[in-house]
Amino acid sequence: MKTIMAIIRMDKINETKRALSDIGMPSFMATGRVYGRGKGRYEAKVLEGIKNDIPEAISVMGPEPRLRPQRLVTITVKSDQVKQAVEALIEANRTDSPGDGKIFVLPCTDAVQIRTGLSGDAVI
Repeated sequence: MKTIMAIIRMDKINETKRALSDIGMPSFMATGRVYGRGKGRYEAKVLEGIKNDIPEAISVMGPEPRLRPQRLVTITVKSDQVKQAVEALIEANRTDSPGDGKIFVLPCTDAVQIRTGLSGDAVI
C-alpha cells in the first residue's frame, strides 16, 4: 500500500474528484485549506499585476512571498495503483503555471477499518 498526498489549487478539487472517480478511486480525504508556498519568490498573478502597474499588486510585494491557500488531498491505494492515481492527479491539476502543486508518494504499512476490523489491502 502507498499513501499519496497531493497539494493542489483550491479551484481544482472538483476536477480531482472526477478524475479519481473515473479511474475507480472515489475514496479520498481532502482538507478544507492548507497554506504554503513553492520555490518561486512571487506569485505569477502578482508579477503580472506589477508588470501592468496595478497598485494592489505593487502593494503586496514584500521581502518574502505570501502563503498561498491550497488543498491537501490524501488517498491510500494498492501499490500497483500508484502510477494510475498519480497520472490522474497530474492530468486533473496541471495548468502549466507556477502553483500547480506537488504530489508525494509515501509508504503505508497497514490500514485498519474501524467498523469491521478489516486490515491491509482489504480496507482499500
